Amino acid sequence: MFTGLVEDVGTIVRADRRSDALVLVVRPAALPIGELTLGESVSHDGVCLTVTDIASGTYTVLAGAETLARTTLSELRVGAKVNLERALRAGDRLGGHMVAGHVDAVGEIVSRRDLGANIVYTVRALPAVLRYVVEKGSIAIDGISLTVNRVDGDGLDVAIIPHTSSKTTLTDKPVGRRVNLEVDIIGKYVEKLLGGYRGGLA
Repeated sequence: MFTGLVEDVGTIVRADRRSDALVLVVRPAALPIGELTLGESVSHDGVCLTVTDIASGTYTVLAGAETLARTTLSELRVGAKVNLERALRAGDRLGGHMVAGHVDAVGEIVSRRDLGANIVYTVRALPAVLRYVVEKGSIAIDGISLTVNRVDGDGLDVAIIPHTSSKTTLTDKPVGRRVNLEVDIIGKYVEKLLGGYRGGLA
């Protein structure tokens, strides 16, 4: 479980594609490698992946076929930057919202507007995703916990404040770029309890 508060931005130093998986070697900028452990969960652009190897200054994770089919990770190349967050520990402050690291779908940035010191993005998303998105609710975009400013049948707006701009990769992404989306899981649980959950967002 994560909070959507990005801790670091890492760089992909190797991306080895296998028949049914992608092996990524990541070099964090500030996240202390010495504190990582094998088997630990780390969010990469909102995708929860398990640490399988640790070396001097880098660590390795593997993304399987299901993960590659549902996220943007298959688009990563050597030199790409990714948002990193280690899993939430008991007793930590929950400054964002509850993020599972299980991406629901991929969206697309369709506009970017400067609004004073902030940047407003409009992201197109599937109706199956938008049904769980509410104005002033939370959504994770590439692993970043953001507040929804507006939502309609085609997409949603979020505002990126200067701090988020400086600490994440989002404002480096141009119009047309695909992003990972994870809706607030509470809505899905409520719907299931009320008998309407469809068992997936595909």
